[in-house]
Amino acid sequence: MAANLTPQYYKAEEAYRKAQTTPEQIVALQEMLRMIPKHKGTDHLQGALKSKLKEAREAYQAELKAPKGGKSYRIPRQGCGTVVVIGAPNSGKSRLVSELTNASPEVAEFPYTTREPTAGMLEFEGALIQLIDTPPISGNQIEPYLIDFVRTADLVLFCFDASSDDAPQETADVLRQLETRKTVLSEKTGFDPADFSIVHVKSRLILTRSNSPEAGIRQELLQEVRPIEFPVIPTDLAVEEQKKELAKSIFEALEKIRVYTKRPGEPVELVDPYVIPNGGTVEELAHRVHEEIAISLKFAKVWGQADHDGQAVGREHVLSDLDIVELHS
Repeated sequence: MAANLTPQYYKAEEAYRKAQTTPEQIVALQEMLRMIPKHKGTDHLQGALKSKLKEAREAYQAELKAPKGGKSYRIPRQGCGTVVVIGAPNSGKSRLVSELTNASPEVAEFPYTTREPTAGMLEFEGALIQLIDTPPISGNQIEPYLIDFVRTADLVLFCFDASSDDAPQETADVLRQLETRKTVLSEKTGFDPADFSIVHVKSRLILTRSNSPEAGIRQELLQEVRPIEFPVIPTDLAVEEQKKELAKSIFEALEKIRVYTKRPGEPVELVDPYVIPNGGTVEELAHRVHEEIAISLKFAKVWGQADHDGQAVGREHVLSDLDIVELHS
């Protein structure tokens, strides 16, 4: 029997995957159990969720009793999405973050210059996106906390140095390190239907230094060593236009849209758009603006490519990227 999981369940599942503390995990698991359809098709999943909830509660009790202290590498989520940048030593991670954001990670020609995660904000045409540079991963080394960073990311950028003959094998080693820890870089994000402990995370392979004469050959070698089943983006960070294209690809991979609002009778100011998921509605936008507006909303007027200028629409109207919306209560 098919599970037929609801959008509300998947929303709770996403909250669980992105939880940064054990109490947040407990709340999300409780919501998943509340939202999951109760029939034979979900018996296995219900059992897995109950086991996870029991483990989370036990872990929380252990945390309360544990001595305080030590470094914390939790980085608060900011912007419309959190993008984690990973890769082998000298794969171009730090330069990518440095070129695209306001962060200043150490960039050098020798490996292992990044010793702890560094966050910066990428601005793409009004949308702010959080990029996090991370320590390199090798065949025999991975920082334990990096698994949580990857598993809770909205998107992973996996850097591949297209100028290095060692890159194909080093890249395969990174994938192996993640997969032995039940973390799989994929086309889409979600729990593995056959094993709830395995998490698939939406990823993009970034070919840094893609202007190298033999970049294509090295990419082919990678496919022989370890086939990549998610999109590949070649980029040369020395070329301004390619940096812009990379930023656009990151925003599109997050599956978000930008929506501007205006007051009735006043001109629109095309600054600081609201960023909501693809398929977001007028009602969802209203909630983002203010809860009271959402409650009293009667209709909206929308200007955009998919609508006639000033067309009146209801709460369930699906918005498009760069729409201008006037909310009427």
